[in-house]
Amino acid sequence: MNGVLFQAFEWENPSGEHYNDLIKKIPDFVKGGITALWLPPQCKATSPFDVGYGIYDLFDLGEFDQKGEVRTKYGTKDQYLALIHALEEQGIAAYADVVINHKASADEKETFKVVKVNPDNRMENLSDAYEIEGWTKFTFGPRQGKYSDFTWHWYHFTGVDYDAKNEETGVFRIVGDNKGWAFGVSGEKGNFDYLMFADIDHYHPEVREELFKWALWMIDETGVKGFRMDAAKHIDEDFMRDFVEYVKAERGEDFYILGEYWQTDENVMDHYLYETKYDMDLFDVKLHYNFYAASKSGSDYDMRGIFDNTIVQEHPQMAVTFVNNHDSQPGQALENFVESWFIPHAYALTLLRRDGYPCVFYGDYYGIGGEHPVDGHKDCIDKLLQIRKHLAYGDQEDHLISEHVLAWKRTGDEEHPHPLVVLVNNGDAQTATIFVGKDYTGQEFFDYTGKQTDNIIIDEEGNGQFTVGPGSISCWAPGGVPLE
Repeated sequence: MNGVLFQAFEWENPSGEHYNDLIKKIPDFVKGGITALWLPPQCKATSPFDVGYGIYDLFDLGEFDQKGEVRTKYGTKDQYLALIHALEEQGIAAYADVVINHKASADEKETFKVVKVNPDNRMENLSDAYEIEGWTKFTFGPRQGKYSDFTWHWYHFTGVDYDAKNEETGVFRIVGDNKGWAFGVSGEKGNFDYLMFADIDHYHPEVREELFKWALWMIDETGVKGFRMDAAKHIDEDFMRDFVEYVKAERGEDFYILGEYWQTDENVMDHYLYETKYDMDLFDVKLHYNFYAASKSGSDYDMRGIFDNTIVQEHPQMAVTFVNNHDSQPGQALENFVESWFIPHAYALTLLRRDGYPCVFYGDYYGIGGEHPVDGHKDCIDKLLQIRKHLAYGDQEDHLISEHVLAWKRTGDEEHPHPLVVLVNNGDAQTATIFVGKDYTGQEFFDYTGKQTDNIIIDEEGNGQFTVGPGSISCWAPGGVPLE
Protein backbone atom coordinates (compact mmCIF):
# COMPACT_ATOMS: atom_id res chain seq x y z
CA MET A 1 0.00 0.00 0.00
CA ASN A 2 1.40 3.38 -1.01
CA GLY A 3 0.48 5.32 2.12
CA VAL A 4 0.51 9.12 2.06
CA LEU A 5 0.21 11.43 5.06
CA PHE A 6 -1.39 14.87 4.71
CA GLN A 7 -0.59 17.69 7.13
CA ALA A 8 -4.06 19.18 7.33
CA PHE A 9 -3.27 22.75 8.41
CA GLU A 10 -0.93 25.70 7.95
CA TRP A 11 -0.15 28.53 10.35
CA GLU A 12 -2.61 31.00 8.85
CA ASN A 13 -5.79 28.92 8.55
CA PRO A 14 -8.82 31.12 9.39
CA SER A 15 -10.25 30.60 12.88
CA GLY A 16 -13.43 28.75 13.72
CA GLU A 17 -14.43 26.44 10.89
CA HIS A 18 -11.33 24.48 9.93
CA TYR A 19 -12.65 21.06 10.97
CA ASN A 20 -15.80 21.61 8.91
CA ASP A 21 -13.70 22.83 5.99
CA LEU A 22 -11.58 19.69 6.11
CA ILE A 23 -14.71 17.53 5.94
CA LYS A 24 -15.58 19.30 2.68
CA LYS A 25 -12.09 18.51 1.37
CA ILE A 26 -12.28 14.77 2.02
CA PRO A 27 -13.06 14.02 -1.68
CA ASP A 28 -9.65 15.55 -2.55
CA PHE A 29 -7.94 13.25 -0.07
CA VAL A 30 -9.76 10.16 -1.28
CA LYS A 31 -8.99 10.90 -4.92
CA GLY A 32 -5.31 11.49 -4.16
CA GLY A 33 -4.85 8.26 -2.24
CA ILE A 34 -4.23 10.02 1.08
CA THR A 35 -4.26 7.37 3.81
CA ALA A 36 -3.84 9.53 6.95
CA LEU A 37 -4.36 13.12 8.06
CA TRP A 38 -2.16 14.80 10.65
CA LEU A 39 -4.77 17.07 12.22
CA PRO A 40 -3.94 20.43 13.83
CA PRO A 41 -3.35 20.70 17.61
CA GLN A 42 -6.73 19.85 19.09
CA CYS A 43 -6.32 20.97 22.73
CA LYS A 44 -7.36 24.29 24.23
CA ALA A 45 -4.56 26.84 23.95
CA THR A 46 -3.98 30.41 25.13
CA SER A 47 -6.81 31.85 23.02
CA PRO A 48 -9.25 30.91 20.23
CA PHE A 49 -6.67 32.27 17.77
CA ASP A 50 -3.67 30.29 19.06
CA VAL A 51 -2.47 27.76 16.46
CA GLY A 52 -2.43 25.29 19.34
CA TYR A 53 1.18 25.05 20.44
CA GLY A 54 0.63 27.50 23.29
CA ILE A 55 -1.21 24.62 24.97
CA TYR A 56 -3.35 25.14 28.06
CA ASP A 57 -5.57 22.10 28.77
CA LEU A 58 -4.98 18.62 27.35
CA PHE A 59 -8.49 17.49 28.29
CA ASP A 60 -10.32 20.36 26.57
CA LEU A 61 -10.74 19.60 22.87
CA GLY A 62 -13.13 22.49 22.34
CA GLU A 63 -15.74 21.52 24.92
CA PHE A 64 -15.42 24.02 27.78
CA ASP A 65 -15.61 27.82 27.95
CA GLN A 66 -11.96 28.44 28.71
CA LYS A 67 -9.50 31.03 27.38
CA GLY A 68 -12.10 33.14 25.64
CA GLU A 69 -14.35 30.62 23.93
CA VAL A 70 -15.57 27.04 23.87
CA ARG A 71 -13.95 26.19 20.53
CA THR A 72 -10.27 25.99 19.74
CA LYS A 73 -8.90 27.84 16.72
CA TYR A 74 -10.12 24.99 14.50
CA GLY A 75 -13.58 24.33 15.92
CA THR A 76 -15.39 22.45 18.67
CA LYS A 77 -14.85 18.97 20.06
CA ASP A 78 -18.01 17.76 18.31
CA GLN A 79 -16.67 19.04 15.00
CA TYR A 80 -13.31 17.37 15.65
CA LEU A 81 -15.01 14.04 16.35
CA ALA A 82 -17.23 14.43 13.28
CA LEU A 83 -14.15 15.00 11.13
CA ILE A 84 -12.42 11.90 12.48
CA HIS A 85 -15.56 9.84 11.87
CA ALA A 86 -15.94 11.17 8.32
CA LEU A 87 -12.31 10.32 7.58
CA GLU A 88 -12.70 6.85 9.07
CA GLU A 89 -15.69 6.18 6.80
CA GLN A 90 -13.38 6.74 3.83
CA GLY A 91 -10.60 4.56 5.24
CA ILE A 92 -8.41 7.54 6.20
CA ALA A 93 -6.71 7.49 9.61
CA ALA A 94 -6.51 10.58 11.84
CA TYR A 95 -3.35 11.44 13.77
CA ALA A 96 -3.49 13.82 16.75
CA ASP A 97 -0.89 16.52 17.34
CA VAL A 98 0.47 15.82 20.84
CA VAL A 99 1.93 18.84 22.66
CA ILE A 100 3.29 17.68 26.02
CA ASN A 101 6.56 19.60 26.24
CA HIS A 102 5.12 22.67 27.96
CA LYS A 103 1.98 24.39 29.23
CA ALA A 104 0.88 28.01 28.78
CA SER A 105 -1.51 30.60 30.19
CA ALA A 106 -1.75 29.28 33.76
CA ASP A 107 -4.69 30.22 35.96
CA GLU A 108 -2.72 31.42 39.00
CA LYS A 109 0.74 32.51 40.06
CA GLU A 110 2.87 30.63 42.59
CA THR A 111 6.00 31.53 44.53
CA PHE A 112 9.05 29.27 44.17
CA LYS A 113 12.82 29.39 43.81
CA VAL A 114 14.73 29.57 40.55
CA VAL A 115 18.17 30.15 39.13
CA LYS A 116 18.39 32.49 36.19
CA VAL A 117 20.42 30.93 33.36
CA ASN A 118 22.07 32.13 30.17
CA PRO A 119 19.47 31.74 27.37
CA ASP A 120 22.26 30.78 24.98
CA ASN A 121 23.81 28.26 27.40
CA ARG A 122 21.25 26.90 29.86
CA MET A 123 24.03 25.15 31.83
CA GLU A 124 25.49 28.54 32.81
CA ASN A 125 23.92 30.05 35.90
CA LEU A 126 23.55 33.84 36.00
CA SER A 127 22.39 34.00 39.63
CA ASP A 128 22.09 32.17 42.91
CA ALA A 129 18.70 30.72 43.84
CA TYR A 130 16.02 33.30 44.62
CA GLU A 131 12.24 33.54 44.81
CA ILE A 132 10.05 34.59 41.92
CA GLU A 133 6.35 34.52 41.15
CA GLY A 134 5.55 32.40 38.13
CA TRP A 135 2.41 31.41 36.26
CA THR A 136 2.47 27.69 37.04
CA LYS A 137 -0.84 26.78 38.72
CA PHE A 138 -3.34 25.21 36.31
CA THR A 139 -6.78 24.53 37.80
CA PHE A 140 -9.03 24.44 34.67
CA GLY A 141 -11.99 25.85 36.64
CA PRO A 142 -14.71 25.67 33.96
CA ARG A 143 -13.93 21.99 33.33
CA GLN A 144 -14.62 21.23 37.02
CA GLY A 145 -12.51 18.10 37.12
CA LYS A 146 -14.26 16.33 34.24
CA TYR A 147 -11.98 13.65 32.74
CA SER A 148 -9.18 14.56 35.19
CA ASP A 149 -9.00 16.43 38.50
CA PHE A 150 -5.22 16.88 38.29
CA THR A 151 -3.96 20.35 39.23
CA TRP A 152 -0.57 21.45 37.94
CA HIS A 153 1.86 23.25 40.28
CA TRP A 154 5.34 24.77 40.03
CA TYR A 155 7.02 21.50 41.02
CA HIS A 156 5.60 19.81 37.92
CA PHE A 157 7.81 22.03 35.75
CA THR A 158 11.55 22.50 35.17
CA GLY A 159 11.58 26.13 34.05
CA VAL A 160 9.63 29.26 33.16
CA ASP A 161 10.28 32.37 31.08
CA TYR A 162 8.67 35.11 33.18
CA ASP A 163 9.09 36.38 36.74
CA ALA A 164 5.90 38.26 37.60
CA LYS A 165 7.37 39.47 40.91
CA ASN A 166 10.11 41.47 39.19
CA GLU A 167 8.35 41.73 35.80
CA GLU A 168 11.35 40.16 34.11
CA THR A 169 11.60 37.80 31.16
CA GLY A 170 14.37 35.24 30.74
CA VAL A 171 15.03 31.54 31.24
CA PHE A 172 14.57 30.52 34.87
CA ARG A 173 15.43 27.00 36.00
CA ILE A 174 13.23 25.88 38.89
CA VAL A 175 15.15 24.53 41.90
CA GLY A 176 14.04 22.04 44.53
CA ASP A 177 14.22 18.36 45.36
CA ASN A 178 14.96 16.26 42.27
CA LYS A 179 14.73 19.34 40.04
CA GLY A 180 16.91 20.16 37.05
CA TRP A 181 17.06 20.10 33.29
CA ALA A 182 16.46 16.72 31.64
CA PHE A 183 19.60 15.06 30.31
CA GLY A 184 18.13 13.11 27.40
CA VAL A 185 17.43 16.18 25.26
CA SER A 186 19.19 18.08 22.49
CA GLY A 187 22.59 19.48 23.44
CA GLU A 188 21.89 22.75 21.65
CA LYS A 189 22.17 25.83 23.89
CA GLY A 190 24.05 23.66 26.38
CA ASN A 191 20.84 21.81 27.19
CA PHE A 192 17.66 22.35 25.18
CA ASP A 193 15.16 21.00 27.70
CA TYR A 194 13.61 24.46 28.00
CA LEU A 195 11.75 25.69 24.92
CA MET A 196 8.92 27.99 26.01
CA PHE A 197 6.25 28.82 28.61
CA ALA A 198 6.21 26.49 31.65
CA ASP A 199 8.42 23.54 30.74
CA ILE A 200 7.01 20.18 31.89
CA ASP A 201 9.15 18.01 34.17
CA HIS A 202 8.83 14.56 32.60
CA TYR A 203 10.78 12.97 35.48
CA HIS A 204 8.08 13.84 38.02
CA PRO A 205 6.04 10.71 38.82
CA GLU A 206 2.74 12.59 39.01
CA VAL A 207 3.39 14.14 35.60
CA ARG A 208 4.21 10.78 34.04
CA GLU A 209 1.04 9.25 35.44
CA GLU A 210 -1.11 12.13 34.19
CA LEU A 211 0.37 12.17 30.68
CA PHE A 212 0.10 8.40 30.32
CA LYS A 213 -3.52 8.60 31.48
CA TRP A 214 -4.25 11.40 29.02
CA ALA A 215 -2.78 9.45 26.09
CA LEU A 216 -5.20 6.55 26.53
CA TRP A 217 -8.11 8.94 27.15
CA MET A 218 -7.28 10.81 23.96
CA ILE A 219 -7.23 7.62 21.89
CA ASP A 220 -10.43 6.22 23.39
CA GLU A 221 -12.31 9.53 23.38
CA THR A 222 -11.56 10.42 19.76
CA GLY A 223 -10.63 7.29 17.83
CA VAL A 224 -7.36 8.71 16.50
CA LYS A 225 -5.01 6.10 15.05
CA GLY A 226 -1.73 7.90 15.66
CA PHE A 227 0.18 10.63 17.48
CA ARG A 228 2.50 13.27 16.05
CA MET A 229 4.81 14.14 18.95
CA ASP A 230 5.66 17.84 19.02
CA ALA A 231 9.07 19.20 20.12
CA ALA A 232 10.64 15.76 20.66
CA LYS A 233 14.18 17.11 21.00
CA HIS A 234 13.12 19.09 24.09
CA ILE A 235 11.60 16.05 25.85
CA ASP A 236 13.72 13.53 27.72
CA GLU A 237 14.36 10.57 25.42
CA ASP A 238 13.79 8.08 28.27
CA PHE A 239 10.32 9.52 28.85
CA MET A 240 9.58 9.42 25.14
CA ARG A 241 10.66 5.79 24.91
CA ASP A 242 8.51 4.87 27.91
CA PHE A 243 5.54 6.86 26.61
CA VAL A 244 5.64 5.17 23.20
CA GLU A 245 6.09 1.71 24.72
CA TYR A 246 3.15 2.30 27.08
CA VAL A 247 0.79 3.54 24.39
CA LYS A 248 1.59 0.66 22.06
CA ALA A 249 1.35 -1.91 24.84
CA GLU A 250 -2.08 -0.60 25.84
CA ARG A 251 -3.56 0.19 22.41
CA GLY A 252 -1.65 -2.06 20.02
CA GLU A 253 1.58 -2.07 18.06
CA ASP A 254 -0.26 -0.72 15.01
CA PHE A 255 -0.90 2.59 16.75
CA TYR A 256 1.28 4.99 14.77
CA ILE A 257 3.68 7.41 16.47
CA LEU A 258 5.74 10.04 14.67
CA GLY A 259 8.26 12.36 16.29
CA GLU A 260 9.23 15.91 15.34
CA TYR A 261 12.94 16.15 16.19
CA TRP A 262 14.14 19.29 14.39
CA GLN A 263 17.76 18.37 13.75
CA THR A 264 19.96 17.83 10.68
CA ASP A 265 22.89 15.97 12.26
CA GLU A 266 22.62 12.32 11.21
CA ASN A 267 24.63 11.16 14.24
CA VAL A 268 22.17 12.83 16.61
CA MET A 269 19.25 11.25 14.77
CA ASP A 270 20.88 7.81 14.80
CA HIS A 271 21.40 8.13 18.55
CA TYR A 272 17.81 9.21 19.15
CA LEU A 273 16.38 6.34 17.11
CA TYR A 274 18.55 3.92 19.07
CA GLU A 275 17.59 5.37 22.45
CA THR A 276 13.88 5.21 21.60
CA LYS A 277 14.29 1.60 20.42
CA TYR A 278 13.38 2.35 16.80
CA ASP A 279 9.78 2.46 17.98
CA MET A 280 8.59 5.63 16.27
CA ASP A 281 9.15 7.30 12.93
CA LEU A 282 10.80 10.70 12.57
CA PHE A 283 10.35 13.61 10.19
CA ASP A 284 13.31 13.75 7.80
CA VAL A 285 14.37 17.32 8.61
CA LYS A 286 17.71 16.97 6.83
CA LEU A 287 15.95 16.05 3.58
CA HIS A 288 13.79 19.15 3.91
CA TYR A 289 16.91 21.30 4.29
CA ASN A 290 18.47 19.61 1.27
CA PHE A 291 15.36 20.51 -0.73
CA TYR A 292 15.58 24.07 0.55
CA ALA A 293 19.25 24.36 -0.44
CA ALA A 294 18.54 22.89 -3.88
CA SER A 295 15.68 25.33 -4.44
CA LYS A 296 17.87 28.29 -3.51
CA SER A 297 20.88 27.17 -5.54
CA GLY A 298 19.20 26.38 -8.85
CA SER A 299 21.45 24.63 -11.35
CA ASP A 300 24.45 25.11 -9.05
CA TYR A 301 23.13 22.38 -6.74
CA ASP A 302 24.56 18.90 -7.29
CA MET A 303 21.48 16.69 -7.37
CA ARG A 304 23.58 13.62 -6.65
CA GLY A 305 23.75 14.75 -3.02
CA ILE A 306 20.06 15.39 -2.45
CA PHE A 307 19.71 12.40 -0.09
CA ASP A 308 23.03 12.81 1.70
CA ASN A 309 22.86 12.40 5.50
CA THR A 310 19.09 11.94 5.49
CA ILE A 311 16.99 9.58 7.57
CA VAL A 312 15.39 8.15 4.44
CA GLN A 313 18.85 7.17 3.21
CA GLU A 314 19.97 5.57 6.47
CA HIS A 315 16.66 4.37 7.98
CA PRO A 316 14.20 4.23 5.06
CA GLN A 317 11.45 2.50 7.04
CA MET A 318 11.43 5.18 9.74
CA ALA A 319 11.54 8.37 7.67
CA VAL A 320 8.59 10.67 7.11
CA THR A 321 9.65 12.70 4.11
CA PHE A 322 8.26 16.21 3.72
CA VAL A 323 8.83 19.29 1.58
CA ASN A 324 7.54 22.14 3.77
CA ASN A 325 5.50 22.44 6.95
CA HIS A 326 3.88 25.02 9.22
CA ASP A 327 7.17 25.87 10.98
CA SER A 328 9.14 26.39 7.78
CA GLN A 329 6.51 28.52 6.02
CA PRO A 330 7.13 32.24 5.41
CA GLY A 331 6.92 34.43 8.48
CA GLN A 332 7.69 31.67 11.00
CA ALA A 333 10.67 31.31 13.33
CA LEU A 334 12.13 28.38 11.37
CA GLU A 335 11.36 29.88 7.97
CA ASN A 336 13.16 27.96 5.23
CA PHE A 337 10.51 27.52 2.59
CA VAL A 338 11.32 25.47 -0.49
CA GLU A 339 11.06 27.72 -3.55
CA SER A 340 8.03 27.35 -5.80
CA TRP A 341 9.96 26.17 -8.89
CA PHE A 342 11.37 23.21 -6.96
CA ILE A 343 8.06 22.05 -5.44
CA PRO A 344 7.38 19.54 -8.29
CA HIS A 345 10.94 18.21 -7.94
CA ALA A 346 10.67 17.77 -4.17
CA TYR A 347 7.28 16.06 -4.33
CA ALA A 348 8.51 13.75 -7.08
CA LEU A 349 11.45 12.87 -4.81
CA THR A 350 9.12 12.02 -1.92
CA LEU A 351 5.94 10.69 -3.54
CA LEU A 352 7.40 8.58 -6.35
CA ARG A 353 10.26 6.78 -4.63
CA ARG A 354 10.10 3.49 -2.76
CA ASP A 355 11.46 4.64 0.59
CA GLY A 356 9.93 6.88 3.21
CA TYR A 357 6.39 7.77 4.26
CA PRO A 358 5.63 10.99 2.33
CA CYS A 359 3.77 13.90 3.90
CA VAL A 360 1.97 16.52 1.80
CA PHE A 361 1.72 19.96 3.41
CA TYR A 362 -1.59 21.83 3.36
CA GLY A 363 0.20 25.05 2.42
CA ASP A 364 1.95 23.44 -0.56
CA TYR A 365 -1.34 21.96 -1.72
CA TYR A 366 -4.02 24.59 -1.04
CA GLY A 367 -1.80 27.62 -0.48
CA ILE A 368 -0.94 29.85 2.49
CA GLY A 369 -2.88 32.88 3.69
CA GLY A 370 -2.07 35.74 6.04
CA GLU A 371 0.61 38.39 5.61
CA HIS A 372 2.90 36.11 3.60
CA PRO A 373 0.57 34.47 1.07
CA VAL A 374 1.81 31.64 -1.12
CA ASP A 375 -0.08 29.99 -3.96
CA GLY A 376 -0.75 26.30 -3.71
CA HIS A 377 0.37 23.61 -6.17
CA LYS A 378 -2.76 21.50 -6.06
CA ASP A 379 -2.82 20.56 -9.75
CA CYS A 380 0.82 19.51 -9.78
CA ILE A 381 0.64 17.55 -6.51
CA ASP A 382 -2.64 15.94 -7.56
CA LYS A 383 -0.95 14.65 -10.70
CA LEU A 384 1.97 13.23 -8.73
CA LEU A 385 -0.41 11.67 -6.21
CA GLN A 386 -2.24 9.93 -9.06
CA ILE A 387 1.04 8.70 -10.51
CA ARG A 388 2.00 7.35 -7.08
CA LYS A 389 -1.41 5.75 -6.60
CA HIS A 390 -1.43 3.94 -9.95
CA LEU A 391 2.19 3.54 -11.09
CA ALA A 392 4.79 3.92 -8.29
CA TYR A 393 5.19 0.34 -7.05
CA GLY A 394 7.82 -2.35 -6.74
CA ASP A 395 11.58 -2.27 -6.57
CA GLN A 396 13.60 0.80 -7.42
CA GLU A 397 16.63 1.18 -9.66
CA ASP A 398 18.49 4.47 -9.34
CA HIS A 399 20.30 6.13 -12.26
CA LEU A 400 22.65 9.04 -11.51
CA ILE A 401 22.62 10.63 -14.94
CA SER A 402 24.60 13.78 -14.11
CA GLU A 403 25.01 16.41 -11.42
CA HIS A 404 21.75 17.89 -12.69
CA VAL A 405 19.55 14.85 -13.33
CA LEU A 406 18.41 12.14 -10.96
CA ALA A 407 16.49 9.28 -12.52
CA TRP A 408 14.99 6.10 -11.18
CA LYS A 409 12.81 3.25 -12.37
CA ARG A 410 10.08 1.57 -10.35
CA THR A 411 9.61 -1.98 -11.58
CA GLY A 412 5.95 -2.42 -10.63
CA ASP A 413 4.32 -5.35 -8.82
CA GLU A 414 1.70 -8.00 -9.57
CA GLU A 415 -1.24 -5.62 -9.21
CA HIS A 416 0.57 -2.72 -10.89
CA PRO A 417 2.78 -4.43 -13.49
CA HIS A 418 3.94 -1.38 -15.45
CA PRO A 419 7.37 0.23 -14.99
CA LEU A 420 7.64 3.90 -14.14
CA VAL A 421 10.66 6.03 -15.07
CA VAL A 422 11.09 9.36 -13.28
CA LEU A 423 13.59 12.10 -14.14
CA VAL A 424 14.22 15.14 -11.93
CA ASN A 425 16.32 17.90 -13.47
CA ASN A 426 17.64 21.23 -12.18
CA GLY A 427 19.67 22.07 -15.29
CA ASP A 428 19.32 22.10 -19.08
CA ALA A 429 17.10 19.67 -20.94
CA GLN A 430 18.53 16.19 -21.07
CA THR A 431 17.88 12.71 -22.46
CA ALA A 432 18.79 9.50 -20.63
CA THR A 433 18.90 5.93 -21.89
CA ILE A 434 17.17 3.65 -19.40
CA PHE A 435 16.38 -0.05 -19.75
CA VAL A 436 12.74 -0.98 -19.08
CA GLY A 437 12.73 -4.54 -20.51
CA LYS A 438 12.50 -6.25 -23.87
CA ASP A 439 8.87 -7.09 -23.11
CA TYR A 440 8.18 -3.44 -23.89
CA THR A 441 9.95 -3.35 -27.26
CA GLY A 442 7.89 -1.29 -29.69
CA GLN A 443 5.59 0.07 -26.98
CA GLU A 444 4.87 3.76 -26.63
CA PHE A 445 5.66 5.50 -23.32
CA PHE A 446 3.99 8.75 -22.22
CA ASP A 447 5.09 11.45 -19.81
CA TYR A 448 2.20 11.38 -17.33
CA THR A 449 3.07 14.84 -16.00
CA GLY A 450 2.13 16.21 -19.44
CA LYS A 451 5.31 18.26 -19.61
CA GLN A 452 6.86 16.23 -22.44
CA THR A 453 4.37 16.01 -25.29
CA ASP A 454 6.44 13.81 -27.63
CA ASN A 455 6.01 10.15 -26.76
CA ILE A 456 8.84 7.64 -27.10
CA ILE A 457 9.09 4.09 -28.46
CA ILE A 458 11.08 1.43 -26.59
CA ASP A 459 13.79 -0.03 -28.85
CA GLU A 460 14.52 -3.70 -29.57
CA GLU A 461 17.00 -3.86 -26.68
CA GLY A 462 14.32 -2.74 -24.25
CA ASN A 463 15.77 0.76 -23.82
CA GLY A 464 14.00 4.09 -23.92
CA GLN A 465 15.42 7.54 -24.65
CA PHE A 466 13.69 9.40 -21.83
CA THR A 467 13.75 13.19 -21.89
CA VAL A 468 13.25 15.83 -19.25
CA GLY A 469 12.90 19.55 -19.81
CA PRO A 470 15.10 22.29 -18.34
CA GLY A 471 14.56 22.65 -14.58
CA SER A 472 11.69 20.19 -14.81
CA ILE A 473 10.50 16.65 -14.09
CA SER A 474 9.03 13.88 -16.23
CA CYS A 475 7.33 10.60 -15.35
CA TRP A 476 7.26 7.96 -18.07
CA ALA A 477 5.13 4.82 -18.26
CA PRO A 478 3.34 2.79 -20.96
CA GLY A 479 0.41 4.56 -22.55
CA GLY A 480 -3.12 3.71 -21.58
CA VAL A 481 -2.75 3.46 -17.80
CA PRO A 482 -5.79 5.25 -16.29
CA LEU A 483 -4.93 7.68 -13.52
CA GLU A 484 -8.43 8.19 -12.19
